[in-house]
Amino acid sequence: MQKTSFNRIFSGFFSLILLFSAQFAFSQGAYIPYDRDYYHKLERYEILQGKTNPFFNTGFRPFRRDIVAQYLDSLAENPVVIQSKADQFNLDFLTQDSWEFSTREIPASKKPILKSLYRRPGDFAHYEGEDFGIHLSPVIYLSGGTEKGNERNPARLARGLAIRGSVDKKVGFYTYLTTSEVFFPSWVKEFAEYNGAVPGEGFWKEYQSDGYNYFSALGHVSFQITKHIEIQVGHDRNFAGEGYRSFQISDFSNPYMFAKFNTKVWKFQLTNLWTQLTADVFYNRGRPTDGRYPQKFFSYNRLGMNVGKSMNLGFFSSVMTDKVNFNYFNPIIFLRWVEQQQGTPDKVMLGFDGKWIFRPGMELYGQFALDEFVFNEFFGIDGKGSKRNKYGIQAGYKYINALGVKNLDLQLEWNQARPYTFQEKFDYQSYSHWRTPLTHPRGANFREVVGIIRYQPLPRLDMNLTGMYQFFGTDENPVVNWGGDVLKNRLQNSPTGLFGNVIGQGVENRVVQTNLTASYMVRHNFFIDASHYLRRRTAQNLDAPEVSNFMQLAFRWNFIRPDFNY
Repeated sequence: MQKTSFNRIFSGFFSLILLFSAQFAFSQGAYIPYDRDYYHKLERYEILQGKTNPFFNTGFRPFRRDIVAQYLDSLAENPVVIQSKADQFNLDFLTQDSWEFSTREIPASKKPILKSLYRRPGDFAHYEGEDFGIHLSPVIYLSGGTEKGNERNPARLARGLAIRGSVDKKVGFYTYLTTSEVFFPSWVKEFAEYNGAVPGEGFWKEYQSDGYNYFSALGHVSFQITKHIEIQVGHDRNFAGEGYRSFQISDFSNPYMFAKFNTKVWKFQLTNLWTQLTADVFYNRGRPTDGRYPQKFFSYNRLGMNVGKSMNLGFFSSVMTDKVNFNYFNPIIFLRWVEQQQGTPDKVMLGFDGKWIFRPGMELYGQFALDEFVFNEFFGIDGKGSKRNKYGIQAGYKYINALGVKNLDLQLEWNQARPYTFQEKFDYQSYSHWRTPLTHPRGANFREVVGIIRYQPLPRLDMNLTGMYQFFGTDENPVVNWGGDVLKNRLQNSPTGLFGNVIGQGVENRVVQTNLTASYMVRHNFFIDASHYLRRRTAQNLDAPEVSNFMQLAFRWNFIRPDFNY
């Protein structure tokens, strides 16, 4: 009943907007799927210049193709950011991906196939006219590896199609369809078995007893209704912040239905997001089964602003509720105030994020997300370790062309979340979607350090070394709740009282993991990846450390490189 009502509301609402936008539309492109490797190539240009770019606010992703193309055009003759052959190669690669929006002369393919296929390096087939444009590309991912001690060697086969385009260059659209069969590394399989969910995916089926089979479908339509206001409606993921992780909203969970307003005026950008999420899943013999899954609804507002030439700040509020509430549809209201007027029945998060490019090539960034706060218990001696003070915090540093070495980039990031953060006392209001955390993969009750070294010694070769240390607490059995599992009720089965809660409580775990990957681009968006994971986990309930040694070779074509850094 609620789901049907919600869909009717959105259908009618956006039909009116589409009619309105027909007379007041502007140039518009689809959004570029969020890929950490891809987006890093964009970010590094901004950091090298030592100032925030005026084209888009990097605090909320993904970005729009036409705006990215404008930004890249502005860099074409900039010697500050084009310092090597790899820099020029990256600029050409990124521009070629959105060539129809570039004002520069972008070279076509030298040898098209049958004169009609791959006329552009990034498009299997395309048509670009005055009224309509469409671009089609195949999606393929084939990987195989070996992991000592794993009964089944990890492997994946995914194939599908990506379609993007525009109508009258005023309405952008994007569709991505794949089907996959996967055998995961041991720790990823443990996560999927514990949560009953595949990270980043939704409904799945069992494949050959210990594998997973699933169908992925992403898509959106976007259009500009005024010079400064743009709307996107789709089924996809979003990401907030400048870090490797996010405590606001991340790309770790299953895609979801959403409507998003972006309003950019002067130095301000207001982002309003309304989503419908899956609150829980029905299972039969441990597998998802048929039935109308319970739904919940999530509203998110973020105001980003450039401060001076080199700083950006963002302030957000969000609310999770188990039913449609018209009060949360106001795009310019403080959601916590609205929630209080309802009798505080829903889960509210508040916080901020920011970055400061304090010198060309170096950036500091961070986030703070507040779940619940009691002043006297936070600062008072008697209130130490209060269960009612729950928050996540992040601090990070980026160094581009580190130590004067061109295309050597460093990143260091620290994250922590107190016990019971993101949990809720009412059903279907936890900060989760399809039984996976909506923010950090670890949930809560953890500390983490992530270090990343990216190096591009040759234009077509990217190397990435990611190291991760995690300290966290888990539950010794499904009934107990020490505050790390966001799916549990924060008031039920907690072994602690109101005070004395510390990060790592419960079964203490420590994980050290490294991931070394080399990616070689054979042709546009076609990569060969070789990777190696080494993971060591120690815990109070283990007699000996769990050690995983996983090596993999993969071929991917228009497919985002998956990582298993959690």
